[in-house]
Amino acid sequence: MQIAKNTVVTLKYSVKDPDGNVVDDGHHPLVYLHGGYDGIFSAIEEALHGKNKGENLTLKLQPEDAFGDYDENMVLIEDRTLFPENIEVGMSFERVTEDGEDEILYRITDIADGKVVVDGNHPLAGVALIFDLTIDDVRDATAEELSHGHVHGPGGHHH
Repeated sequence: MQIAKNTVVTLKYSVKDPDGNVVDDGHHPLVYLHGGYDGIFSAIEEALHGKNKGENLTLKLQPEDAFGDYDENMVLIEDRTLFPENIEVGMSFERVTEDGEDEILYRITDIADGKVVVDGNHPLAGVALIFDLTIDDVRDATAEELSHGHVHGPGGHHH
């Protein structure tokens, strides 16, 4: 079966950075609803369209096609007193934007001298990524999957 709009695609994959470092070993297959449902990067979806089960692809995505360019304005230095006592480097928290619309996930990247450095960039922002993909399965989406806009696990609806 060929990958087309409203098919469910199962991919075996791995992701590396340009230096060959493994970013994601693809331990679990990636399953997504094909056809503009935002379940996968659009550049990958476009490259997979029309392909068949068993085909392999290697795709290099530039940062703007993956997790975006690194934005230095997303790095903030905050007073330590604004945080709970038990914070550590690597912890994440959500912060609602001033207009109350969007939540941004920030990571703590440094704690020193009464200050906390937080970064709202995705950890892979600014990094090109190389995807090695094998199309493991393609099937028609169920009516329920189409109405919900995402793939459901075996036995039905799971969130």
